[in-house]
Amino acid sequence: MKSNFLIDYSACILFRVLGAVFRALPVEWTLFAGRRLGDWFYYFDLKHKARCYANIKHALGEELSPCGVARVTKEFYRSFGQSLIEILLIPRVDQRYMRRYIEIEGLENIYNGLKKGKGVVLLAVHSGSWELANIICANCGFPFYLFVKDQGFPVLNELLNKYRRQKGCKIITKEGGLKQLIEALKNNAAVGITLDQGGKSGELVDFFGKAASMSTGGIKLALKYGSVMLPVYFLRNRGPRVKVLVGEEFALSRSGDLERDISGNLIKATRHFEALIRAYPKEYLWTYKIWKYADQREILILSDGKAGHLRQSEAACRIIKERLEKRGLRVKVNVAEVKFKHRFAGAVLSLSGLLAGKYCCQGCLGSLRDALDAETFGTLWRGRPDIVLSSGSALAAVNFIISRQNLSRSVVVMRPSVLSVNKFDLVIMPRHDSPPRKKNVVVTQAALNLVNEAYLQEQAAKLLRSSFPRFPPSGGCIGLLLGGDSRGFHLDPAAVAGVIRQIKAVSERTGADILVTTSRRTGKAVEELVRREFKDHARCALMIIANEKNCPEATGGILGLSKVIVVSPESISMISEAANSGKPVLVFGPGKLDRRHKLFLNNLAGGRHIILSAVDSLGQKIEDLWRNKPAANLLKDNETVGEAVDKIL
Repeated sequence: MKSNFLIDYSACILFRVLGAVFRALPVEWTLFAGRRLGDWFYYFDLKHKARCYANIKHALGEELSPCGVARVTKEFYRSFGQSLIEILLIPRVDQRYMRRYIEIEGLENIYNGLKKGKGVVLLAVHSGSWELANIICANCGFPFYLFVKDQGFPVLNELLNKYRRQKGCKIITKEGGLKQLIEALKNNAAVGITLDQGGKSGELVDFFGKAASMSTGGIKLALKYGSVMLPVYFLRNRGPRVKVLVGEEFALSRSGDLERDISGNLIKATRHFEALIRAYPKEYLWTYKIWKYADQREILILSDGKAGHLRQSEAACRIIKERLEKRGLRVKVNVAEVKFKHRFAGAVLSLSGLLAGKYCCQGCLGSLRDALDAETFGTLWRGRPDIVLSSGSALAAVNFIISRQNLSRSVVVMRPSVLSVNKFDLVIMPRHDSPPRKKNVVVTQAALNLVNEAYLQEQAAKLLRSSFPRFPPSGGCIGLLLGGDSRGFHLDPAAVAGVIRQIKAVSERTGADILVTTSRRTGKAVEELVRREFKDHARCALMIIANEKNCPEATGGILGLSKVIVVSPESISMISEAANSGKPVLVFGPGKLDRRHKLFLNNLAGGRHIILSAVDSLGQKIEDLWRNKPAANLLKDNETVGEAVDKIL
């Protein structure tokens, strides 16, 4: 409290001193200083400049290039700097000042409105020098009341109100404001009310393609008391010369249903100001959180074309979506496949990302344009995401740049290449990737996946409806998921033959049906072995050779229908899905795997999420699990990630 008191008094003293200095100078010099002040804010107020740029991109990105958005951002700051300086000039505004520097287009609309005897509502948005616009209205010869919200510094606020009153403004504050507004209109006066920045109590209206909170106060008053409503917009011609645009009377719709009339007229008024902002974008106040209260969020998933990475992104997206929907928000999800111009473009982009700061990527998209093909670049530039999500190191730099452009939340699954994890809002990394201890890093036991009870039921139903099952499987099945060769690993046909023999033997002893699928990576020798062993086997209800006829629901369906699952050791994603199914999972091998992969298997086995087994003892372990029906030890990764997501939302 003491620090606020000192800041308040210090600001008031500074305001008085600077005001005296600038009012002694020619207006042209003063406004030149205002433009330089705007330049200073543009180069050093990085946080608000970033928000300003992102807001302009969101509103006008379809019409402007990245350089165009950057240009409007700079123009806004110069105009904003002049508006701040003009507050100091308020005591200097008189009829002589107005004749020399002020042009009012449509002033007759106000006088014509007052002739109707029920007051005039001057509806505005935060554009241009709003303080100067108020003083202009107060000096036009008609009674004018200004509705203001008190600022956080009472001494400075009172000084500003003093300036306003000296120049003819009649101040209406929030306390008792409604009653005073009504009295002013009944006395046939004009009142100034803003439409935008409705806050929590405002009504959501589509504003440049996304819901923003708009104030309903002005429209309610005009409807209830029959007042004339006129739109007002402020813009600069050149230097200190400004123009106030007073539009023609809004033809307010009056159906008798007040709520419907408020909503309908609010939409019309918003469309009117939207057109003015498009025509004169540098005048609008872009630095506040325009869409803070929107009831929808948009998630952009960046895809590198790898199915495993996309599935992890989709899993993270589902968690984020569920968390947002619990808050009553609607969620829109878009997927964009990122295509690089050439093989090394992604690596070059990642290296350039090392040099990029938190705010320095906005507007300078040369590196991104050089790296991506034209269609991908256009898609990403036009997007307006609230959250950018990607998996794999190749897309980390793209995620960083796009999230900075839009001031979006950035979520990366797996280690983000050479980029620091500090560049992202949330990094989801599995334990076997040796994640750093950071507040924005959440550690999972396995790879994120879509598997849960609802997903398994859905996939099982799809699989049963397909043409793949040879006969309806019984209530108990053994599922066999076979991967294939990967970097440093070879799926040995001899080992697979041993697995198949033992599964067959167990099925004969227990009466279990067998469900088996290969993957796209399965080698020809293993495929021939599977085909030969299961083609005419009486207990094989399902055999899918993925390279002959792919079945998207094969893995999920088998997980849903099986009582015990056997998985080859090389696929982290496939094992993670199996471990999340709630069924006993046996991983055979493991064979020749790298250190990272062995760490993954040992971590899951140590947590009793999977069971590692040599091929020779596999049959006995399957039978033990079949008969003993042990309780599943489910992974908690989704809950862990969900808690981390809550913190960044």
